[in-house]
Amino acid sequence: MSGLKILRVGPAASVQDMGRPGLLGQGISQGGAADTLALAEGAALLRQDPGLAALEMGGMGGEFEATGPLRIALTGAPMAAALDGAALTWNASHRMESGQRLTIGAARAGVYGYLHLGGGIATEPVLGARAVHLMAGLGRAAEAGDLLPAGPDPNSETGLVLVAEDRFKGGELRIVESFQSHLFPEAVRARFAAEGQLNILSEVILPGDVQMTGDGKPFVLLRECQTTGGYPRIGTVLPCDLPKAAQAQAGAPLRFRWVSLEDGLEIQSRFRKSLKGLPAACRPLVRDPAAIRDLLSYQLISGAVSAGADPFAKGETA
Repeated sequence: MSGLKILRVGPAASVQDMGRPGLLGQGISQGGAADTLALAEGAALLRQDPGLAALEMGGMGGEFEATGPLRIALTGAPMAAALDGAALTWNASHRMESGQRLTIGAARAGVYGYLHLGGGIATEPVLGARAVHLMAGLGRAAEAGDLLPAGPDPNSETGLVLVAEDRFKGGELRIVESFQSHLFPEAVRARFAAEGQLNILSEVILPGDVQMTGDGKPFVLLRECQTTGGYPRIGTVLPCDLPKAAQAQAGAPLRFRWVSLEDGLEIQSRFRKSLKGLPAACRPLVRDPAAIRDLLSYQLISGAVSAGADPFAKGETA
């Protein structure tokens, strides 16, 4: 079976997909990849379903050995990557042969990098997903010695590159009002600082909710957030902006901007359309032929003819 054997890996690496929606009633939040846009980008580069699982690497990557020929893609927070010592382009798809070693270093910007396999990572599903959910006790972090098995990969296209949205330096998070926004005075909502502790009954919460503690600090809840909570929520970050929040390194500036519910729905609709357009945005990766180790695997010439033969004469091709 083709896949990747983990030789070493950072402490915050785990298999992730889109998570487990619909289980809040059982006390399990959706979970899944912190940067779902990176999953969609990897799927576009490999021409496959964005619901397939990938390896999420928090802060740093690791070293991996191919157990058979396979395709890979690298997305999310840019990290230094090399195949048998030769540098690889980030936000691109590549081919690995059996025995080749892939090394991935620390994040140069952002937090979460993603390693995708052609066919996805085919670990055993739990409750309908392969996503590791540490808070819920579903699965565990990746460790040296683990095998990341590749699922069936009917495609062979590789060598694609994608210009990714720059979401790794903080920036603006668009936010809509939540059920408890009215608990905050207008001036507080404008500056995002609570005037004293507010206490409410514990209620269902979702990724993107912004809880305010008694000292006025906002906390943006991400995909592995708890299912209920008692801190008041001043608003909810649009789902399309959550990757930017997840990828913000410590100290990165984040700004909140209020938008109406109608505008938020329109922004989210445009984002979904942009995801569908990702495959068309991929372009061939231009590489130096001298640096391509698997050059013979590419069909560079589909036939040959004799330079001295009449091309219009029958039977003269060579």
